[in-house]
Amino acid sequence: MFLYKCVLCALMLFYSTNFLLHAQGDSKVIMLSGIVVDGLTNDPVPGVSIYIPKAGRGVGTSEQGIFNLGVIPGDSVIISSVGFKRRFYRVPKDKSENYSVVVELNEAVVNLPIVEVFPYPTEEAFKDAIVALQLPDADKIRKMEENMNEQSLAKIAMSMPMDARMNSRYFMMQDAINVGNQTFLPTLQVFNPFAWGSLIKSIKRGDFKKGRWKDKRK
Repeated sequence: MFLYKCVLCALMLFYSTNFLLHAQGDSKVIMLSGIVVDGLTNDPVPGVSIYIPKAGRGVGTSEQGIFNLGVIPGDSVIISSVGFKRRFYRVPKDKSENYSVVVELNEAVVNLPIVEVFPYPTEEAFKDAIVALQLPDADKIRKMEENMNEQSLAKIAMSMPMDARMNSRYFMMQDAINVGNQTFLPTLQVFNPFAWGSLIKSIKRGDFKKGRWKDKRK
């Protein structure tokens, strides 16, 4: 059943193609095949349009620049592609068998006019701007050199507050330190409850009475 449907579809496609070709007024159908290359480098040109205006149909070249198109003798074929000059090819009327051609496309060179860009509309305006130009005096140049030396720039950099990136890095470092110290006793004894307990016991024993703490140290 599947084979029967495939054969039926092939026959329908064959008859529809022949019908379009017969509509041109000639029943002699031949296959025009060929390759389209760049006329300068001889490299194949893909995506070239091969079109028959009279029949209203056409094909495009493959990645290797190859095409196959059913034509009848006397057809006019237009070969066009972006960046190349359009070419016209007429199928010889005495052709009765399939044949191949090699089509060379020449690059379409477009010479644009020269455009000169000036910051001033006229030459007089340019001269007036040159005359009115005020150069910095020696005092301004000296101040600029003082402000741009390495010592001044380093002092400015040290006095500037931290930006958002530096604040974010400092917060992440502090957070990492806090996470790492969660399982350790605090290094600052003021917040150590064991140290406070020892201090209270020492006060109750009178270890901090006059002279007694010195003896403890000995």
